[in-house]
Amino acid sequence: MLLPEAAALAKPPVSNFRVGCVSRGLSGALYFGTNLEFAGEALSFTVHAEQSSVTNAWMNGEEGIDLIAVNAAPCGYCRQFLNELTTARQLVVAMPNETRPLAELLPSAFGPRDLGIEGGLMQRADHGLTIDEDDLLARAALEAANLSYAPYSTAYAGVALRTSSGRIAAGAYAENAAFNPSMSPLEVALSRLNLAGEAFSAIDDAVLVRTDSMHDEATRVVLRTVTDAPLRVVAARNSP
Repeated sequence: MLLPEAAALAKPPVSNFRVGCVSRGLSGALYFGTNLEFAGEALSFTVHAEQSSVTNAWMNGEEGIDLIAVNAAPCGYCRQFLNELTTARQLVVAMPNETRPLAELLPSAFGPRDLGIEGGLMQRADHGLTIDEDDLLARAALEAANLSYAPYSTAYAGVALRTSSGRIAAGAYAENAAFNPSMSPLEVALSRLNLAGEAFSAIDDAVLVRTDSMHDEATRVVLRTVTDAPLRVVAARNSP
């Protein structure tokens, strides 16, 4: 019943294929997700519905999900992304006409345990980063950067977007053992803004707080596809 509502929020100008997803957090709360595509840019910038739903739950304080439902079978990219979760071993995936554990959908999987990483995506974190800026938008981006999950690169980052209505949407970087399914902080923030029903054209300010410049250019590129708003880049440092 909820999947069509989630799919209705999709923005797929390239594929015209709407995907809806709903995750159940460990608290029992449900979280929407949907796909986003950015016309004229690399397809690797696409946000998959499963990523959208998972990061929606994560940014709302969940530390894992135990069930994810989607209106089409997850692609291999999404199965790899889900394998990074703290709850990957217990995660159940509901698809049209069947429900199966993630472990069955991704046999002989490669993940964080193979690289000596404990925990996983959605675990609570505070990296102790600080910045000199003290405005509301920069603080929101810093909070996201401190939450971000980057055990392989340690390139912690967070983005905060403000719209003309005053809404602030923040996103944290979500890294993956296979690297490519990683989700940028801007993608997380844009996904949250979209799920809130805000138009990307309403963005009037954006801040990236990061420890490494690897996020700078991709953030500028994707942001330019949806808004003319400027991007402020703020270097974070570890607190003494």
